[in-house]
Formats: sequence, structure tokens, C-alpha cells
Amino acid sequence: MNITEIFALIFSVLAFIPTLASITKFDQWWIRGFDFPRIQISFLIIVMILVDVWIFDFSETWHYVATIGLGLSLLYQFEKIFPYTYLASKQVVKFKGNDPDANISVLVSNVLTPNEHYGKLIGLIQEVEPDLILTLESDKKWEKELSVIEKDYPNTVKIPQDNLYGMHLYSRLKLEDIKVQNIVQKDIPSIHGYVILRNGKKIRLHCLHPMPPSPTESDTSTNRDAELLMLGRDINPVKRSTLVIGDLNDVAWSRTTRLFQKMSGLMDPRRGRGFFNTYNANYFLLRWPLDHMFHTKDFSLVKIKRERPIGSDHFPIFIKLHHQQNAGMANEDTDEADHEEKEWAQEKIDRANPLVQKIDFSS
Repeated sequence: MNITEIFALIFSVLAFIPTLASITKFDQWWIRGFDFPRIQISFLIIVMILVDVWIFDFSETWHYVATIGLGLSLLYQFEKIFPYTYLASKQVVKFKGNDPDANISVLVSNVLTPNEHYGKLIGLIQEVEPDLILTLESDKKWEKELSVIEKDYPNTVKIPQDNLYGMHLYSRLKLEDIKVQNIVQKDIPSIHGYVILRNGKKIRLHCLHPMPPSPTESDTSTNRDAELLMLGRDINPVKRSTLVIGDLNDVAWSRTTRLFQKMSGLMDPRRGRGFFNTYNANYFLLRWPLDHMFHTKDFSLVKIKRERPIGSDHFPIFIKLHHQQNAGMANEDTDEADHEEKEWAQEKIDRANPLVQKIDFSS
């Protein structure tokens, strides 16, 4: 084994570690962090496969082991991200009619608390004219600057905080039975209630921004996972039309978010349409989808778009949906959580020791 082969082997092993780590169910931040950059990891693995094919003469068994191992790793990564590529089948049908009274449009924007480019977001709001605006990381300064939009958005829920978990909801549409709840942590709020469409239809609304696993915020993903899985467990998609929006600090293809979808029965309009990477707006090569909008099966998609940057480390994301009782799905073959997955979810919830044990989201 020459020095070139040694380096190729070392880097092949390093390229395999993210896949090995993400297969596990450990929730330490440095392990769960590998869930995020699956696109980047896939490109890294492809590069290493090409390097191995170029360097190895395949006269040794370990040449095959290293290269085949990388190939299997690539297949695993691609299996996770494939549903969000244009090659995959769409989960939500496209609405082609004209019924504005049954439409609802939403702009979700993590504004980044220190960001002072208030006018960029205000200009975007005036341009796209969403029915609902959800801002994350918004504090008192952001609340003051955004007061200019309240003449068009008279229905508001304001939770200014300086801990990067402030949240503001602005609505043209009527809001009802709004509750601000701290599900898992006392300083991490969420908004729950109803929004009333122009045709009078009541839509259950949940706005979330759980804490991510990271060395500066949370050593594990337990609290984030518990908040998502509690919501997924307690949503009643048959009884109530539902929207879930926010910066979930998790990617669409992670075990937790996929299980959230299985448990809740909610649809992801991005599937089959692209990644819509909203973070990090500052680094082109380090981006993944952190900001989400899920909905029940009685919605079809009018439009979805990642909007232009506003000075934050997140891009805003815009979606317009159409509500109709028999909207249907483009892909009827949806998964349901099995017994083992439900047990794992409940273990996560119990480990987080949430502030409430069960939330009645179905009333």
C-alpha cells in the first residue's frame, strides 16, 4: 500500500462516517448534525468514489470494500433526499382553478434578531401580499419596525423575545382561539389557533420554532424532536383542516420530520418539486431546508417559492394553498407510523419531560 492509497482510504472512511452516524438513533448534536447536509455529503461521496476508481487498481480486497462501501453510502443518502428532487413523484396536486376565497397564502421568515434590514422584509411583504406572515427570531425592535404593516394586517400575535425565539404572526384573515404555548421549554413559544378563510372555512394553525441541536444551544435533539413529535401525535387531520408552519430547525428528510409527517398525516408540497433550501442564505454551498409548511390532504398547491434574501441567514419562503374538501394527493401512497416508530416517538417525548403531557389540538 503506497502513500496515495493510504490517503485515499483515510478520506474514504471519513466520507463514510456521516452516513454511519446518521443511521443511528443517538441524539447528540454532532451526530444529528449529519442529518442536515445530505446534499453536500452526497457530492463528497461521489468525489471520493471517483478518486478511489482513479487511484485503486483493485488488486486488493480492501479496494473493493472501500469503493463499494462508499457506493452503498451514496445510495443511502440519495434515498433520503430523492423525494425532494424533480425526479420524484409529487405529493400534493397543483390547483388549476380560480377560487380566491378558498385560498390562503403564507410567508415564513426567520429574520435573524441582529438583522437591521427591516425594509427588505417590508418590501417583500408589500410585493407578495401574503395572507399570513410568520416571523421568527423577532424582538421588540422588529416588532416596532413591522408596525407599519399592521394597517393591512390587523390581526396579530406578538411574542417579542431577545433569546432568538421571538415570534410574530400577522394576518389579513380573522384569527380565533389563539393560544401561545410553551410545549417543551418555558422560553420557547409556539402559536396555536384558527385562521378563517374568506369563505368562512376554519383552518387549524400551528406555528413552531423549536431549539436546534448545536454546541451553542442544545447538546441533543431531544427537545426539538419532542416538540415536533408531540404535535404530530396530537394533530387530528381527519377532524380539522390543518397548517403547520415555521422554522423547525430540522430538515425535511430527517428521521424526526419524516416521522412527524407519518404520525400527523400531513403533506409536504415540496416533495417532487425541489429542496427549497432556506438556510444558510450567506453560504451557497451550505444550504438545506429548515423552514417548513405542512398541511392536511384537503389542500392543493397554487404556488411555492423561496423568496429573495432580506439580510437574514434564512431566506423567506412563500406558499399559496387552495382548500377544497376533495383536493386529493398527487401521490396516494403515503406512509403511516408503525408501532416501533410510535414507541420511539413516545420515548423521545418522555425523555424531554415536556411542560404539558398532551395538548388537545383537535378541539
